[in-house]
Amino acid sequence: MPSIIILDNEFVTIWYHLNKKIIHHQFHKFMHGQAFREALTAGTDAMKKYGAHKWLSDDRQNSALPRVDLEWAHAEWFPRTVLAGWKYWALVLPEKIIGQMNMNREAKINSEKGIITAKFDNPDEAMAWLEKQ
Repeated sequence: MPSIIILDNEFVTIWYHLNKKIIHHQFHKFMHGQAFREALTAGTDAMKKYGAHKWLSDDRQNSALPRVDLEWAHAEWFPRTVLAGWKYWALVLPEKIIGQMNMNREAKINSEKGIITAKFDNPDEAMAWLEKQ
């Protein structure tokens, strides 16, 4: 599957899968603050640029986010990403229980706001689900 690397650093890799029109991030370790915001913003910018509607979040290595990052995501990132075309979200849950609790709450919030969301334990299943949407 041809892909473009949107961002690649010690915290995260973000790809855009051309044929599938999917934004895909994989967190390499816990991240928050500026690194978190830059990563999500890069994904949103790519979604808008390429006309994607699907996002695969591989958050296995992430954990619970600080409140300030969640507030930023709700107030700024989410509305911008919906305007960019976001409709489907495949979420690979964090390995840590506290991270799972955090992301389950975020998945519920985003689903209530119209994003079709499914949660997974591995990225292959998440990708397969997104491809069918």
